[in-house]
Amino acid sequence: MLNLNTKKAIVGKNAKMDWVSGSFGSKISMLYPMSILNGEGAKTEYTGISFAGGGQNLDNGFKVVHNSPNTSSVVNAKSISKNGGKCTYRSLVRINENAKNSKSSVSCESLMLDDISISDTIPTNDIRTDEVEFSHEAKIGKISDKTIFYLMSRGLSEEDAKAMIVRGFANPIAKELPVEYAVEMNNLINLELEGAIG
Repeated sequence: MLNLNTKKAIVGKNAKMDWVSGSFGSKISMLYPMSILNGEGAKTEYTGISFAGGGQNLDNGFKVVHNSPNTSSVVNAKSISKNGGKCTYRSLVRINENAKNSKSSVSCESLMLDDISISDTIPTNDIRTDEVEFSHEAKIGKISDKTIFYLMSRGLSEEDAKAMIVRGFANPIAKELPVEYAVEMNNLINLELEGAIG
């Protein structure tokens, strides 16, 4: 199954556009929603999570263009890969010359559950004025053997220990979602951990 998807929102004065993205189950996914902040005081927020298992290539991200003063964007993306799955976060943040006093914060974290999985972060940050606040943070890591050993010493199986770590990693995304979506996301994570998707 392929998931090739693009969406765009033009955000006017003092308006706000929120994007929530979950990528589970596709063999190949390319998903890049976009906000164009055309009005002064316009805001956008992107919250996304991807989980790639064996044979899956999930290439997801977000694009935002700041065209007016006092605009803001917040990006919070997480990815999990296992059994050789590949997750790529690809983004564009452009703050144009006339978008003075704008703010943008990008956070992207990746968790690999084994040594054969792949995770890449490919950001494009195009900042055309000095009068902005911009931050970008990217973290890529794998589950610590010491952490798994510690949890197993407290009575958890290896599978339960990994599941607890993955749920803890995904929890900040779940907190941002309405309850019914958070429950569904956790169900999908459980299915991915069991190998029932993909």
